[in-house]
Amino acid sequence: MCVGEIRSFIIPPFLAFGEKGYGRAVPPHATLLYDVLLVDLHNPKDEISVEILEVSEHCTRKSVIGDYIRYHYNGTFLNGATFDTSYQRNSTYNTYIGLGYVISGMDQGLQGVCVGERRRIIIPPHLAYGQHGAGKDIPGSAVLVFYIHVIDFHNPKDPVQVEVTIKPEHCNKTSEKDDVIEYHYNCSLLDGTVLFTSTDYEAVQSVVLGADKVIDGLDEALRGMCVGERRIAIVPPHLGHGERGAGDVPGSAVLRFELELLSLQKGVPEGYLFVWLEDSPAQLFQALDMNQDSEVLLEEFSDFIKQQVAKGRGRLKPVQDPEVVIGDMFKNQDRNSDGRITADELKLKAEEDKEKEKARHEEL
Repeated sequence: MCVGEIRSFIIPPFLAFGEKGYGRAVPPHATLLYDVLLVDLHNPKDEISVEILEVSEHCTRKSVIGDYIRYHYNGTFLNGATFDTSYQRNSTYNTYIGLGYVISGMDQGLQGVCVGERRRIIIPPHLAYGQHGAGKDIPGSAVLVFYIHVIDFHNPKDPVQVEVTIKPEHCNKTSEKDDVIEYHYNCSLLDGTVLFTSTDYEAVQSVVLGADKVIDGLDEALRGMCVGERRIAIVPPHLGHGERGAGDVPGSAVLRFELELLSLQKGVPEGYLFVWLEDSPAQLFQALDMNQDSEVLLEEFSDFIKQQVAKGRGRLKPVQDPEVVIGDMFKNQDRNSDGRITADELKLKAEEDKEKEKARHEEL
């Protein structure tokens, strides 16, 4: 018989309960009529059966033991009756593969899948819920059929994957930590569901790299780019929004970013207003004191800093008004706030940081 087949059996008494019958229900010498529906069948030696229904043409990696997978499923019996489905909950089922978090047959059936793949997995009871079944919905010794759709998977050790799709022929500088950049992005799940895009905002997206203003994976993917370059970045959840997700981003979701770098301004480290790109003058105060009167006024200080920037010897903090930045630099050096800087007041920030660190250690 096949599963789902119905047969009628006519059984003569000598192949049934014979001349004695059976209790009050079956009299002696009774011919019996059975109508039989075969619900399912299995052999104790059966393994799982896997049928691939759909697979992506662009499959760069298949799932392995230890990966964390998100998938949708419909669970049915061999007769087609549904006992459970993730779609009704509008939420994927998420689990590690091959580590015993799900029934043995599903642990096996989820290995070797591609993102976006659809499979039918038939699991015999000894690799499912056995002779006792599970709860009210799954009877003992039931063969289970799962129709699964893999949304995404990742390994906790996965890095950000970056694919450069367009790169300008001429590129004099690339983005790095502390730079101020403007960029365009589209963010989606691996199944193509669009989450958000920078075109949703009136202003162009701007960020200081390394300032902890965007998720770690995006910050990493935006580094080393030329203006005009385009990339696709795949960000695993531990470098994205984690197991809890955020807003429309589901928990443990792998994110796909389409990125384009629109502009780039070289930056300065956090806490700095100006950095030297070459060695600073050996006698810095004498260089600042252009009229050699042993004091430096704001105008004198401003002219000197602007000269260094124009000659490519130094860099001011980007985005902000240069006059404001230079004014703040002057105030930092004018320690007694008398409107002039003397040799005793002048200190490079690097020297100040060393003194603070030394004082901290001495306190300890």
